[in-house]
Amino acid sequence: MKNVRRESIVYVFLLIINMPNKNIFVLDNGAYTAKAGFTSSSEPRVIPNCIMKAKSERRRPFIADQVEDCRDASGLFYILPFQKGYLVNWDVQKSVWDHILGKDCFAVNFSDTPVIITEPYFNFSSVQDAMAEIFFEEYECQALLRVNSGDLSCYKYMHDTKALCCLLVDSGYSFTHIVPYIKGKKLKQGIRRIDVGGKLLTNHLKEIISYRQLHVMDETYVINQVKEDACFVSQDFVKDMEVAKKRGEENTIVREYVLPDYTTIKRGYVRQPGAPRNENEGEQQTLLLTNERFAVPEILFNPSDVGIPQMGVAESIVHSIGSCPPETHPHLFANILLTGGCALFPGFQQRVESEVRSLAPEHFAVHVTVPPDPVTYAWHGGVLLSRDPEFKSKLVTKEEYEREKQNVCAERFDD
Repeated sequence: MKNVRRESIVYVFLLIINMPNKNIFVLDNGAYTAKAGFTSSSEPRVIPNCIMKAKSERRRPFIADQVEDCRDASGLFYILPFQKGYLVNWDVQKSVWDHILGKDCFAVNFSDTPVIITEPYFNFSSVQDAMAEIFFEEYECQALLRVNSGDLSCYKYMHDTKALCCLLVDSGYSFTHIVPYIKGKKLKQGIRRIDVGGKLLTNHLKEIISYRQLHVMDETYVINQVKEDACFVSQDFVKDMEVAKKRGEENTIVREYVLPDYTTIKRGYVRQPGAPRNENEGEQQTLLLTNERFAVPEILFNPSDVGIPQMGVAESIVHSIGSCPPETHPHLFANILLTGGCALFPGFQQRVESEVRSLAPEHFAVHVTVPPDPVTYAWHGGVLLSRDPEFKSKLVTKEEYEREKQNVCAERFDD
């Protein structure tokens, strides 16, 4: 029996080894968007990880990127699989996965396609077990790797820079995580979490605009676009507040945001106050944006502004590094990596670097890096990992899962 078992394991291992890279599928399963694609692709598809319903088309749910077919995206109602950073609604998640993995998107052939899928830090074992069960038993996936998205980002950064250490700042939809990696391994006692992410910032912007100008509490989709298009991180908060109080041309911060009408304008845009209207614009509604442009992202650095009794990004970085071995400190300060959607805010990198520099010991160099696309960086790390000579040994095969169930997943994935 032992010889039969050994031969079957060798057969499955050789089958995986001979699989071409193009047949490996990477799914960075974020709380807001899923970044998905085969490793043969140069870029992933960024797909909303949710089901949406519109006021104009109440009978039809829009699964993931089907929202592009919606004629009027005002008042979209989101049904999210994730709550507070963790997967809780399996019906929604399964519907999104069926759409992404099925014939409507990628038509993944699980019989010869290993899958890399990401999960949050400190994920619940019940969620991990359910994820393995879905992929191995329902999708009949032949080989699976479950990994934190930050591990993939760190792997790519350390591969590209040849650095020994990396301090990852992953500011996503639900949380901002600060995670130190030393020689490719995360130091769990150094992980810090700030309960501020893109969702909280969008909700705060909705409240400000609704109080000052126009009721937009039901317009999450539109206001999220306003945040992405108009907000920035201030380098001097007090100075910018003074500028925002001024009138006329002296106020260089004030902007108008032209709201979409979904007939002539599909997505809103920022313009200077008093600028001539476009031919297609007509009498569109506009929002006047002043200090909220930088006051909203400021929450990342001062969570107490909205009643969250936690440290901001810069203090958390220094606190995290302080919990690591002293010999790693200069390497971590010199290799700070920003990823996640919030890293796209203009000025974010400069603010983090200047604040960490003011808090760090003088004799340490401080360097902060933002990738060209911080949202898809982890996916590219997964592509790079799939080409690693040791990648095959990280996978759990369907045969191993059927024999040992969750034990083999816990042993191989949970480091």
